[in-house]
Amino acid sequence: MTMASTAASAFSQTSMTLTQEWDKTFPKSNKVDHKKVTFTNRYGITLAADLYQPKQSSGKLAALAISGPFGAVKEQASGLYAQTLVERGFITLAFDPSYTGESGGEPRHVASPDINTEDFSAAVDFLGLQANVDREQIGIVGICGFGGMALNAAAVDKRIKAVVATTMYDMSRVMSKGYNDSMTLAERSQALEQLSRQRWSDAENGQPALGPVSLELKGGEPQFVVEYAGYYKSKQRGFHPRAINSNSAWTLTSPLSFMNMPLLSYIEELSPRPILLVHGEKAHSRYFSETAYAAASEPKELMIIEGANHVDLYDQMDKIPFDRITSFFQDNLA
Repeated sequence: MTMASTAASAFSQTSMTLTQEWDKTFPKSNKVDHKKVTFTNRYGITLAADLYQPKQSSGKLAALAISGPFGAVKEQASGLYAQTLVERGFITLAFDPSYTGESGGEPRHVASPDINTEDFSAAVDFLGLQANVDREQIGIVGICGFGGMALNAAAVDKRIKAVVATTMYDMSRVMSKGYNDSMTLAERSQALEQLSRQRWSDAENGQPALGPVSLELKGGEPQFVVEYAGYYKSKQRGFHPRAINSNSAWTLTSPLSFMNMPLLSYIEELSPRPILLVHGEKAHSRYFSETAYAAASEPKELMIIEGANHVDLYDQMDKIPFDRITSFFQDNLA
């Protein structure tokens, strides 16, 4: 057994055990009720989530399903968004995607454009069954790589009435074409050759190998990688032991399906349901939101946050435009 496959075995999850103590990367609000819940997606994978509700409310409320960033867990940015938006009058559900965090699925640390898109629709299933949720007023929020998943989910799931994607990545685009679409055809062919042959190694070992541990800086990395590490590796900011980006890695073959299944092929079919894209002025990833905005049909809005980089929109409360996100959903879920 290789070192990588041993690591994969160490992250195997044979049964679901949910933590009950508050282990988020942000303080608990005294205005919000919180509880752990589970639900099952269309593929039979049980997802773990945090359900946030206002302590004092009456009647049926609008609800939001929230996930991301890619490689993060619900105790990080998605939970912060969820709790903050509950303080503003919504019911929210922050969930761990399939194969990650406290959610089910074997093997661990696998990503899929199809299954992770389905995770959003399964969250909508759950919200629509809650007695205090108006199932005709459900929106979704995707952060970073799950911004692309959110847009993909809304394109196919007409129950989703409005979408916010913040600091969005199109994971299928970056994996299949490289940053700024810089990957040549020869480079793509070589990458697919390596990934294809990795499948034989995984088959021989009986489990998928993991890549190197994420964000272990050695010097000379691009600034955006340093910024990622500044969030995920800092216990004063975003570190969480269950987050892939904090202390683990994806399986080596996770890029395969992303390289063959473009996520935003049907973005124009969200219309007439509205889209709000939020991105930092200084984010290396800004072009993902700009090109998604150009491809989408009206109604749509692109909001550029002055001075913000990519990870600022994970947790910097003075830069995340919660006022605009709130009014967007109030206007479009009413």
